[in-house]
Amino acid sequence: MKRSSGARVGATVAVGAVALALITGCSSDDSKGSDEGKGKEGAATPTTAAKALSAAELEKLLLADADLDAKKYKVEDGDDTLPKSKAGVKADKSECEALVWATGALPPGDTDAAASNTVSQVPGGSGGDAPEDISDALNINMTFVGLSSYDGDGAEKAMKLVSDGVSACGGGYGMTAEGETTKVTKIATAKSSGQGDESVAYVQSVDMDGEGTADFKTEVVRKGNTIATFYSFDLAALGSGKPSEIPADVISAQLGKIK
Repeated sequence: MKRSSGARVGATVAVGAVALALITGCSSDDSKGSDEGKGKEGAATPTTAAKALSAAELEKLLLADADLDAKKYKVEDGDDTLPKSKAGVKADKSECEALVWATGALPPGDTDAAASNTVSQVPGGSGGDAPEDISDALNINMTFVGLSSYDGDGAEKAMKLVSDGVSACGGGYGMTAEGETTKVTKIATAKSSGQGDESVAYVQSVDMDGEGTADFKTEVVRKGNTIATFYSFDLAALGSGKPSEIPADVISAQLGKIK
């Protein structure tokens, strides 16, 4: 589905407010109880003989409208809102780049096999097209979803890059994307969904051009040798002091399509 011009403006306002530098948006949170580096059984599942899926195969695994409640969600290709490649997205600390990439629906590890899209929550659960006016558009929770696949133990290594980055970058870092710069002032581990073989969640506090900070949450989940990344952006939630929550049914639906 293509956005109407009004909805596109609303989404652009929201995205620009949070992170022109990556559509990023992670967040900061003092919550503990991480499931970092662990799956539901508390241990990683080895995938040393795994063969990476192609980008075309990953495209077929991305969520589609038919996979979700049409009264609550609309799925879009993400071309208008997501970074195109890692080349245009940089952190001023190399150890933080996996976090930036995961937030932008890019592969956190070393692979070219990737695909991404966006899932928008329809205001009021009424279904139909995205709202035409900005005030309604601001109520949409947009979740950026990225899939990436790896040979051998590449997926486990990518997860380690993410978990190590959360530890190393707690004091914050700067990022640049599409020529725009954003400052993340701090990062903290957050409670993940606990799904998949491993899951890591983190919240980043983003400086809002000197007008305070806003918190955003990203979750990275490994299932076999495929990694799914989720980052939700909800402008209406910025004033609450809490990060936008990633819809649990979106995570479950996406992981359900990964074998």
